[in-house]
Amino acid sequence: MTSTIDKAVEALEMMPDDMREHAVAYLVEKAEKFRALKAAVDEGIADAEAGRVVPWDPEDYLRRARSET
Repeated sequence: MTSTIDKAVEALEMMPDDMREHAVAYLVEKAEKFRALKAAVDEGIADAEAGRVVPWDPEDYLRRARSET
C-alpha cells in the first residue's frame, strides 16, 4: 500500500496548487462513498446470515402496489 500512497503523493506534487484541492476533495468523496457502500454491504450480509432476509417476489409487490392505488 505504501507504493500506492507514494504514487498518489507524486501525482499530487506534479499538479498545480489550484488543482490539488479538487483532486484531494474528489478522493475524499470517493473514499466516503466507498466506506458507506461497504457498511451497507456488510449490513446486508449480516442480515442474510441471520435469516432476516426473504426472497423478493416482484409479482406480489406489483399486485399489492396496484391494490393500494
